[in-house]
Amino acid sequence: MSISVRVDKRTYSSWFLSVFLPIISVLLALIGGSIFLAFLKVSPLQAYRGMFQTAFGDWYGISETIVKAIPLTLSGIAVTLAFKATVWNIGAAGQIFLGALATTAAVRYFYVDNHWMMFFIMFLLAGIAGGSWAAIAGYLKARWNVNETITTLMLNYIAIHLVDYFIYGPWKDPDSLGFPMTAPFPEAARIPLLVGTRIHYGLFIAIFFAIFFWFIFRYTRWGYEIQVIGESPKAAQYAGIYYLRYIVLIMFISGAIAGIAGMCEVSGLQGRLQHGFTAEFGFTAIIVAWLARLNPISVMLVSFLIGALQVGGESLQIVMRLPIASTLVLQGLILFFVLGGEFFRNYRIRFIRGDER
Repeated sequence: MSISVRVDKRTYSSWFLSVFLPIISVLLALIGGSIFLAFLKVSPLQAYRGMFQTAFGDWYGISETIVKAIPLTLSGIAVTLAFKATVWNIGAAGQIFLGALATTAAVRYFYVDNHWMMFFIMFLLAGIAGGSWAAIAGYLKARWNVNETITTLMLNYIAIHLVDYFIYGPWKDPDSLGFPMTAPFPEAARIPLLVGTRIHYGLFIAIFFAIFFWFIFRYTRWGYEIQVIGESPKAAQYAGIYYLRYIVLIMFISGAIAGIAGMCEVSGLQGRLQHGFTAEFGFTAIIVAWLARLNPISVMLVSFLIGALQVGGESLQIVMRLPIASTLVLQGLILFFVLGGEFFRNYRIRFIRGDER
């Protein structure tokens, strides 16, 4: 008697699957990480305990986790907006770089010795730069159905090398002792910090965007139309939704938020533009968005947890002498199992005997 495997799409996703599948996915990722750590001859329990204590053991660890969570939240919301419309914006990293580049240009060429005016200029230019960069891929997608995954990914490398050109070339600080970085930003161009921490006011920008887009998706017509486009572009066009305009606009706003994340990072945390300043936040945002199930409020919580994983990963480097790639492996395992969980949430696997066909 033969047995075949059949995959059926679920007509609805139960509350149990929606809540517990992400939890199970993370647990499986941690188990996979334990096997990886065991191969490196490191006790998984000791490693995870050290990571937890580093991230949550004192106020400094918690504050550093929040610092990591700020750009993750902003970039996570950026890709969530695009993913809601089933536009796969993999280019948040490049859009962050363009936002940071525009912020630095604002400081160099449009500097005003006033905190609020300078913040407005940096915010505006960073948003326009990141949004325009993403809109290129959005237009190609909507106009000629060019694969946006490929275009946004390729635009990442252009943006990264464009930033390198400026920090290694015309914008390089002559007093940097040869290191690739620009001159420090003046005080008026710095986003203020919370007293006694490295947490900058970009935290409030991230919280605002999370609440704002949660409201948009839940209560507005525009949010509903984004979901309609994501579920069926043809149905959206039949309903009178102008697909080209919407996709370009969605990608522009998505890239603008990522660009603002770049502004917050260089103006609030770094105080200058330097090589490799993003720590891969743009790519990690993809993990954040899927773990949060494309919910902007959940993006904040997941960003905090991923930030804790990054801060805790420092204990793997300092205490256990493991490379930074160890933390990246754990993040990759989380993404792998989360995507697997998404498959089982949307599809049911059935084993059918030959006489049941």
